[in-house]
Amino acid sequence: MSRLAVVVQRYGADINGGAELHARYIAERLASRFDVRVLTTCARDYVSWRNDFPPGADTVHGIQVERFPVARERNLPDFGIKTRRVFVRAHTLQEELDWIESQGPVSPGLLTRLRRSRDEFEFVILFSVRYHQTYYGARALSDRAVLVPTAEREPALGLSMFQPVFRGVRAIMYNSPEERAAIHALSHNESVPGVVVGVGSAIPATVDAAKARKTFGLNGPFLLYVGRIDENKGCAELFDFYLRYLQTAPRPIDLVLVGTAAMPIPEHPRIRHLGYVADQDKFDVLAAAEALVMPSAYESLSMVTLEAWALGRPVLANARCDVLVGQCRRSGGGFCYAHFGDFETMLERLLADPSVSADLGRRGRLYYDAQYSWSVIEDKYLTMFDRLRSEPRATAMERLPGWFARRRPDRPAAIDVVAGLPSGAAPEAAA
Repeated sequence: MSRLAVVVQRYGADINGGAELHARYIAERLASRFDVRVLTTCARDYVSWRNDFPPGADTVHGIQVERFPVARERNLPDFGIKTRRVFVRAHTLQEELDWIESQGPVSPGLLTRLRRSRDEFEFVILFSVRYHQTYYGARALSDRAVLVPTAEREPALGLSMFQPVFRGVRAIMYNSPEERAAIHALSHNESVPGVVVGVGSAIPATVDAAKARKTFGLNGPFLLYVGRIDENKGCAELFDFYLRYLQTAPRPIDLVLVGTAAMPIPEHPRIRHLGYVADQDKFDVLAAAEALVMPSAYESLSMVTLEAWALGRPVLANARCDVLVGQCRRSGGGFCYAHFGDFETMLERLLADPSVSADLGRRGRLYYDAQYSWSVIEDKYLTMFDRLRSEPRATAMERLPGWFARRRPDRPAAIDVVAGLPSGAAPEAAA
C-alpha cells in the first residue's frame, strides 16, 4: 500500500474549520486505499497559532498524525501592517514573502519533515495555498504536490507569489468551477492537471428535527446560520437585514446561530445563539430549519451549504460570492440576495409558499447526491492519482528570483488584481 501525506495548518477531531475539516474528511476517506499520514502543527487556534497540542505522534479517528511546534504566535499588529502593504498598494515580491511569514503558521520542524520525505510519500496533498506550510511545502515537493487551494475571491488570491505555485504543482483539486476559473485567469495554469472535486460530508443516517426543537427550545419557524459568527463572514450585514425584515414582516421568523461568536450578537428575543454544538445536534437543527442562510461573500466551497442540500433544506445565499451563486444555479437549490430588498423578497417567498421551499430542497438533495456523495469524491481523487502515474509532469516549479529582483516594487496591489478577475458564476453554471 503506497503512502500518502496530508498537510494542513491545523488538525483535530474538534477542529471544524472549513479547510481543516475538509482535510480530515479526505484523509479518513483515502485511508482505505493508502497508508495515510497527516503532517500538521501543534496549533488549535487559527488567529494566534498558539501551540495547544503536544508535539509528536498522535492518532485522530484512526489516522496517524505528526504534530510540529509553531515557532512563534502571530503578531496581529505586524500582520495588519504587512497585509495593508501588499493588498492595497504596489509592492515587492519580498514584501509578499514577508506577509506569508507574518501570516504563518511558521513551523520549521514541519517543513524539515516535508523536505526529508521525498522518497516516503507517493503524493503529498497540501491544503490552503495562503498558509506558510502549504506555500513552502509545494515548493519543496512540487513533483508530487497535489494542491487543494481552498482559494476564495479575496485579496490574498491576487498576490503574485502564488502564481508560480499554481503553475508548478503536480495537480490541483479545485473546490468549484469558480475557483478554477479565477486561478486559471491569474496563473494561466491550464496545463497543470486539475479537476473540480470539492468534498463530501459526514451526513448522519438519521436526523431528528423534533428532537432539536425540544432540546434547544425552538418553538417556531427559524432561519439558521452555521459557522463562525464574524463580520468577515457577512454576519453584521445578516443581523442588519434580519432585524430590518422583522420590522415589517407579515410572518415573523427566528434567527438561530450555531457556532463561535467573534463579534457581538444583537440582543433580541428572536435571535438565538446555540454556540458550539455536537455534529448530530447540528444536523438535527439543520433538518428543522426553514432554510440555511449563508451571508459570506468569501467562500471556496461552503460545506454547510452542501450539508443543507443533503438534508433537503433550501439555502439563502450572498450574491456577492461567486461560488455560492454558481452552486445555487447548478443545483437549483437556493436563492441569492444582493441587497436588503432581495433578502426580504426571497425570505418571504420561502415562508409564504412551502412548495417553493420543498422544490428547492429537493433539487439541492439531487445535486448533492450527484456531485458530492463520497463515491464521487473518492473516484475523482483515485482517477487523478492514476493520471499522474501515467503522465509526465507538465511544468517544473519556477525558482524564486534573486535578492535584487525580489525587492523591485513591480507587484500590483492585490485588490486590483482580484478586481480584474472574471466574476459571477462560472460559464458551466449558466444553465
